[in-house]
Amino acid sequence: MAEPTPLAELTTLGVGGAPERMLVATDPDELVDQLTELWQGDDPWMVLGGGSNTVAADAGIEGTVVLVRTRGIERITTDAGVVLRVQAGETWDDLVAYAIENNLAGIEALSGIPGSVGAAPIQNIGAYGQELSSVLFGVELLDYETGERTHVPASALGLGYRTSVLKRHGGVDADREAVVLSVDLLLTESADGRGLPIAYAQLAKALDVDLGDRVELARTRDAVLALRRSKGMVLDAADRDTWSAGSFFTNPIVAESATHALPTDAPRWPLGDVDESATVIPLDGSSDVIAPPPITAAPQRQVKLSAAWLIEHASISRGFHLPGSRAAISSKHTLALTNQGNARADDIAALARFVQARVQSEFGITLQPEPVLIDVEL
Repeated sequence: MAEPTPLAELTTLGVGGAPERMLVATDPDELVDQLTELWQGDDPWMVLGGGSNTVAADAGIEGTVVLVRTRGIERITTDAGVVLRVQAGETWDDLVAYAIENNLAGIEALSGIPGSVGAAPIQNIGAYGQELSSVLFGVELLDYETGERTHVPASALGLGYRTSVLKRHGGVDADREAVVLSVDLLLTESADGRGLPIAYAQLAKALDVDLGDRVELARTRDAVLALRRSKGMVLDAADRDTWSAGSFFTNPIVAESATHALPTDAPRWPLGDVDESATVIPLDGSSDVIAPPPITAAPQRQVKLSAAWLIEHASISRGFHLPGSRAAISSKHTLALTNQGNARADDIAALARFVQARVQSEFGITLQPEPVLIDVEL
């Protein structure tokens, strides 16, 4: 058992007290043994990887925190392509660098995302036109209910926009309580060293290419890292604007009707098609006469909005902070809530609540937090 360390020293946001107990797992079997023993009791527990998506309370964490520090990347050649089996404690960006060095395409636009590999499927990470769900083959889980160690296909994880059945949302328990032990990614072997077609306009502009063009893997990585640095999204110990949990709020997904009151210049991206089919019900005793369908709400297309735009147009500017607070909106990116020096979780939470209230008041839309909140309420 390790000496408990404050989560302020283990998270990219730099807030949070120490747990009552702390364990460190350096190989998968050790991780399984530690969790299995913990689960035989009733004390609270949590696992922590890179700490990039966590906001923990200042008062300390009740129970045990297990630090996942497992390592290993195994290459498996299959008929479908190259599968990388990666241990949960590997650093995500190190994995991206490994893939590019080995001419494996599929995650190059996910360069610079902080955190561990094990957290990636929980959050279904994505950026610059790529999303983990497009390359995730499966995961190995240790299931809390059964104690079984099983390989689960990606299709069983309920992957959606920054979510999965494994994710705990703002203090609400996950649909499936399990710990990720390893992750299998199905990547594309690139004979010419180029990546997948560029699918994000901002990245295409940075590369000076057209959407759909393919460019060298390393070149894409460099461009993505430069974009992320310009937004303060690459951790730099000397730059307080990077002391954050990344994007603090997800881009809202709402019914199309909810966008009608928004200004015409508000960014919006329709998601999928509207199902306009209707069910008609034959009248009893006649197969020739068709009754009108039951009255139901008209089907609506779902639309994704820009959380950053909503925040900025709710009169919250970059660099904004509440009077006397040590937490601030990043001066580089409105979606990042930052620790400007000795901030506490209470400072971050107060700023987040203020942002939510302003956007709700201005546009009638409630922003949802993206990080996992540990004993922190918004």
